[in-house]
Amino acid sequence: MTPTGDATGLLGRWKNGDRAALDEVMALLYEEMHRIASRQLRGERGVTVQPTSLVNEVYLRLIGLNRIQWQDRGHFLAMFARVARQTLVDDARKRNAEKRDFGSPVTMTDERLGMTSGGFSILEIDQLLDQLAAIDDSAARVVELRVFGGLSIEEAAEEMSISEATVSRKWRAGKAWLANELGAA
Repeated sequence: MTPTGDATGLLGRWKNGDRAALDEVMALLYEEMHRIASRQLRGERGVTVQPTSLVNEVYLRLIGLNRIQWQDRGHFLAMFARVARQTLVDDARKRNAEKRDFGSPVTMTDERLGMTSGGFSILEIDQLLDQLAAIDDSAARVVELRVFGGLSIEEAAEEMSISEATVSRKWRAGKAWLANELGAA
């Protein structure tokens, strides 16, 4: 029997069909996921999602991802970040469709990108990350893990199986590329 505190063992059990193991992983990592969700939503304007509901929405989406070969806690949190990003993008698209320029835009705070100007549209950031991925997939992944997942340089390096120095370079390059694109927009 896997100890309750062993996220990697629980993820392995879930991968092998033990649905109860997912509940245990969620209980084990809930506080961390809630902190990530809170960081993502802090200072956002126009977002209708609250941290608890974001965690719950991501949980429901993760249940359907049974083909993933879960590796460890970092991999799970990185996937949480990716699914949370998609959830926020979906929310922004829904709000934009409903408002049709009559409400406040859904924006992302600049502090997570290290920029000092006004907020940027979550949809704009999402599109730019897709463009960055076509140029430098690892830089886009680092930005996603850091901005949407709230992972540190060390955690991102562990998740991506690359050095912290490489993550730092990719982080600087990704932020610079985004700043250039957002400045041009």
